[in-house]
Order: sequence, then C-alpha cells, then structure tokens
Amino acid sequence: MRTSLKVVVPLIVSVAFVSLLFAAYQVRTERRVLRNDLSRRAEILAESLQETIEPLFDRGADKNMQRLVERFGQREHLKGIAVYDADGSALAITSGLPPTFRTRPAAAARAVQLKSGSGEFLRVSDTPLHVFALPLHRDGEMAGTLVVFHDASYIETQVSRTLRDSLLNALIQTLLITALALFLVRWTFTDPLTRTAKWLRTLRLGQSHPPPSVPQGEIFDQLHQEVSHLARDLGTARAIAETEARLRDSNASLWTAERLRVSLRNKLQNKPLFVVANREPYMHVWSDKNDKSIDVIVPASGLVTALEPVLLACNGTWIAHGSGSADRQAVDAHDRLRVPPERPSYTLRRIWLSSQEEQGYYYGFANEGLWPLCHIAHTRPIFRPQDWNDYQKVNGRFADAVLKEMESTESPILLAQDYHFALLPRMVKEARPDARVAIFWHIPWPNPEVFGICPWQRELVDGLLGADLIGFHIQSHCNNFLETVDRAVEALTEWDRFAVNRKGHVTRVRPYPISVAFPENASPAKQVRSAGEERAALCEELGIEGSLLGVGVDRVDYTKGILERFRAIERFIESHPGYQNRFTFVQIGAPSRTHIERYHHFLDEVVAEAARINARFPAGRWKPVVLLKRHHSHEEIARFYRAASLCLVTSLHDGMNLVAKEFVASREDDQGVLILSTFAGAAHELSDALLVNPYDVQQLAAAILRGLEMPQEEQVARMRRMRQIVREHNIFRWAAHLLSDLTEIRIDVPERVEVP
Repeated sequence: MRTSLKVVVPLIVSVAFVSLLFAAYQVRTERRVLRNDLSRRAEILAESLQETIEPLFDRGADKNMQRLVERFGQREHLKGIAVYDADGSALAITSGLPPTFRTRPAAAARAVQLKSGSGEFLRVSDTPLHVFALPLHRDGEMAGTLVVFHDASYIETQVSRTLRDSLLNALIQTLLITALALFLVRWTFTDPLTRTAKWLRTLRLGQSHPPPSVPQGEIFDQLHQEVSHLARDLGTARAIAETEARLRDSNASLWTAERLRVSLRNKLQNKPLFVVANREPYMHVWSDKNDKSIDVIVPASGLVTALEPVLLACNGTWIAHGSGSADRQAVDAHDRLRVPPERPSYTLRRIWLSSQEEQGYYYGFANEGLWPLCHIAHTRPIFRPQDWNDYQKVNGRFADAVLKEMESTESPILLAQDYHFALLPRMVKEARPDARVAIFWHIPWPNPEVFGICPWQRELVDGLLGADLIGFHIQSHCNNFLETVDRAVEALTEWDRFAVNRKGHVTRVRPYPISVAFPENASPAKQVRSAGEERAALCEELGIEGSLLGVGVDRVDYTKGILERFRAIERFIESHPGYQNRFTFVQIGAPSRTHIERYHHFLDEVVAEAARINARFPAGRWKPVVLLKRHHSHEEIARFYRAASLCLVTSLHDGMNLVAKEFVASREDDQGVLILSTFAGAAHELSDALLVNPYDVQQLAAAILRGLEMPQEEQVARMRRMRQIVREHNIFRWAAHLLSDLTEIRIDVPERVEVP
C-alpha cells in the first residue's frame, strides 16, 4: 500500500491542483458573466427611461418624475432610480436609496463629462451596488443625468454557490480518480512488481519457479526482459559455482566456460581476440510471418560454443560472411553490430560477398576443391582458375577487414578458422608482424602425394605458414602437413619440436582435438522421459513400429559414409530376420551445399537407396530405414540420441566428427552403443566405441548385431569411460589449450631501419 501511495500521491496533488485552478477559472468567469449581464440590463433600462424623463424637464413636472422613478424602482434587483439636474442636485429619487445619493455619484459626473452612459460597481454600507448614469437633454442642451442603481449582492451569492459546487466537484473527482488510480496502479504496476520480487526471492533462495506473468507494454517488456536475463545469469552463476564446488570436492581439473573466461582474460591481458570464420555466430533472417519481422538464429556450430565464452570475456571481434537474408538490416554504417542480442558483449563484423564470389570461393574452390582433396573420399576434386581467383580475392577482403579492425590494437591476437582462409594468415602477418596469428584446420590434411594434386599447393602452404600456430585435430594430420611442407616450399622443418622455419618466421604445428560442451549441470532426474518412453514417443510421431532404434546424424555429404551405412543395415536385416519389425534406423540427414552438383546428386542417391531398402522389406508400419532430410535443432536431435540403442558414425574420412562425442555426452543414463569409423578423428579418443571400417559392409553389419545384443553391464562400462574422456577433453579445454599456446608465443618484430 505504501508503494502504491508513493505512486498515486503525486497524481492526487496534480489532480487537486488542476481542479482548484479550474474552480477558480469557473468563479472568475461566472462573476464576469453576471456583471456584464447586469451592466447590459442597466443600460437598456436607462435608455428606455431616458425617452420618458427628458420631456418632463420642459413641463417642470417634478411630481411626475418622482412617481415615475418610484414606479420603476420596484423591479427585480433594482435598488432605485434617481434624476439629477445639471448642478448634480436630485430632482427625483427612489425612496430607500442611501442619503449619500442625494447628490449625484461619480458615475453621473463621468457620464456628463463623457456625454455618454457610464457605469461602475461600488460598495455602500457593505452592500454591493451597480450604478449606471446616462445624460439627459433639453432642447439639445445638457439638462441633467439619469442614474439607475442595482443591488449586486445576488452576484456574490451566485459566485459563492458556484465556488462551493466547483470545490465539491473537485473533491469528488479527486476522490474517484484517487480510488481508480490506486486500483489501476495495484493491478497493473505494484502487483506485477510484487510477483516479480517474490520470484526473484525464490531464485535467490535456490528455488526454481516459472517467471510470473506481467502486463504487456514497453516498460514492462523491458523490465521482464532484463529481470529474465538477471534470473538466467543468477541461475548460470549458481550452476557454475556448484560445478566448481563439485570439481574441487573431487579434486578434478575440468575446463568450464567460466574457467576459460578467467584464464583467457589473464592471458590476453585485456586485449581483444579477433576471430575469422566463414560462419557467423548470429544470423538475422526475415521471419516467415506476414509482418516482415526479423528473427535472430544461432547456427548449429561447435565453433560458436567454443569461442563465444572467450569473445565474451575479452570484448573481441568475430569477422564472418553475412549470409542471413536480413543481415544487412541489422548492422551499422560500418557493417558491425554488438552481440549476443540479449546482452551485447562483443562485436560481429560482417563481410558481404557477391553471388559470384560466394560461388567461386566457397562452393567452388573450398568445397569442390579443397574439401574432396583433403577427405580422400573418392570424389574427384575440381580446381578451376576462376574459383582460385575468387578464393584469393575473398581471402584478401577478409584480411583487409581484419587489419581494419586491428588498427587501434597493439600486438593483436587473431584466430582464423578452417580451410576457407588458407591465404589469410600470410596476408595479415605481412601487414602486422606484431600480431599473433593462429589458424585451426577443421578437416583432415592428406598425405603430400594427395595434396600435390592441387595446382596451387605452394601458395596455400605458404599462406598457412604465415601463421604463428597451426592447429589440427590429430597428430597424423600434423605429420602429413609437415611432409607436405617439405615437398611444396623451401623451409626448414624442425621435426623435433614440430615447427617450420620459413624465411626466418617460425610456425608451430600442434594437434588440438576439438570436442563438445559436456552437460555438467544436467542429471537423469531432469529428463522428462526415459529412453524407452522417448523411443515410443518418437516412433508414434514418425508413424512407425519398432522396439529398437538406431540413429545417424549427418549433413548429407559423400564423406559421411551414409550409403555404406544403409547397405550394412540391409545386410544386417537380411542376415538376422528376427530383427525385422523390431529394429529401425533413423537417419537425420540435413541437406548440404545443394548448389554443388555432386551434393545434389548424392542427396538423390541417398533418398533412392533408403526407398530401395524399405521396398525390399515391406511390413506394414515398420521400416528398416527412416530418412529425415531436413535440418533439426539440437533439442530435436537430443531426443533421438537419448532414445537410440546405438549410434552409427561411419565417416569415410573425417577430421573429428562431433556427432560421436555429442551422442556420448547426451547419454546420461550410461546406455547405448557407439559404432565409430576408424577413419574419424574421434576414434583416437573413443576407443571404447565399436570401431569399424565403413567400407567393410559385413564388418559393419556384425557391429550392429553386437551393439544390439551387448549386455547392459558392458554398455555401461564402455559408455562411462567414453563419457569421462569427453567430459575431461571438452570444447573449453580445446579453446584454452589452443589460445594459451598462441598467447605464449614470443613475437620478435624486426625493427624498421630509416633510410636517409
């Protein structure tokens, strides 16, 4: 109530003040109207009497004059009438007028002087009077004056009544407005605030409740948004504290987002980190709604998960290709914006590419050339001179943007990402020798014979050697790169410390196995459904029957071994018919790079192969293969991970493949079997998976049988060991080790010699 009064009292005072001003205005207006009306009536009466009294001057009929003024003096509010001669003496006067009017009043003298009517208000013996005087003539000469006296006390009475009514109305209005304001303030303001305060109190006490509903409106929308952010931050901080406490209790040394922020804040020494990647962390796209609104989406990327905590900690800059349909509408005049949207903490700088540049640099040289070249997946790489020109041009544009962002930073730190920017490290390093430059190559690096297929291998290797640090997923990729350096360029390869010295510049080459964010704060108790319940729900949604599910999650890419996987499932069903009507494999296949002819045809091949296998084993609602060829959110995929009896990762060649680690991280029940290709980088860490050669269809079919029939005790033991590995070697550890090594590199900048 006290809070409501604090809000309402100023309103009450304002309403009362305005009401009083209005009452005063009404009283003033009423007095003016009544006085003007009385003056007008007095003037009309005097003019009508003038025509009657002036002839009586000729006859000298004073008695007739007296009778006339007596007769007219009986009118309403009329106090009396008096006729004065030219000297100001009364010739006739209504009885009852005060003696002071035996001689003419000042208004009469003024009327004679002005030779026209004159009136005034005056007070005689506490009685308010109105006096109006009009000159009288005889034979064209001034003969005297006629004066009309009105009692004006009724005006004061009427004005007093008006004042009383106005004050009463003001009081009633103030009381009603006050009551209504109190009700509205409590309903729309204090009650929502009270509910919000109680909600925050429960959060502070560690209790979890949904946020209260608040009215719609700009102020409340902003308040609700900020309070929600505060509550989320409080929950995050509490979860981080609980995690850190558990880690201390267990004497564990795990990397978390918070630990990464603290560590890098110290190592970067308050310097911003510059990240270059083809993919942006936030995209602005036009909504599907008719109102043409803009939605903000976060592309599915482990890279964003790893690097955003660092950029948040150091106020860094992420430079990326602006590929969202509404990206241009979200940036400022310098193509920048602050992100994340709910709490802007670092800068996103967008680079715009023409359709030709994107086709040549990204789809052409990067994904029709370097991608198949590095993956050795029996798809011929295509190298076109125009694509190479576009690749060089776009790398140069990104390098120019990086240098522009770095202008005001001393000894800046740059982390470039992946095979899209092989030339950029050299471009940046030559312009800024004081910069620490690293690039992480997310795909495999093939042996030198294979990489030698590229017509521009020398330029690519030289561009990469502009970096101070090059990171790969596994050691064998580092070895292949150093062997390629030996064959492609003139440089000193230091195998003992895995470094390359080219023209006095040393580049270190290290393995940094990338990973995922392990769900430290999750627990099985928080899951809505068990694995069996989730499996039943998914089968119902898909319209299929089956008690056992397998899952594969991939972009529809020829390097992922999807066709080999399907053929192994066909062989398994064929060899073990007892699993018909029981086992269904769900392939989540996100269409990818369909602008490229090879990918377009491969998608058709995958669809046709799934249809062929399903047609071979017709059985009502049961299907051996369910192909879901669309993009799925993390939440949707997590449901399949939790419900699956086994997960198949059968890459023909892969740098790491995070699907394997995502599946392991999601199995909080320690159930499920991972079948993993030996050609995926993840196989070097997850040795408790069932490792297979994806080209060996019979071996892969046997692994499916073993996974489905594996005893629960063995499943639990294997899954727990793999989960421990993923937990300890998580994405934050990857970022911490890579950036820590980069910040510890000593940069010797050659002194510039002034030439006279």
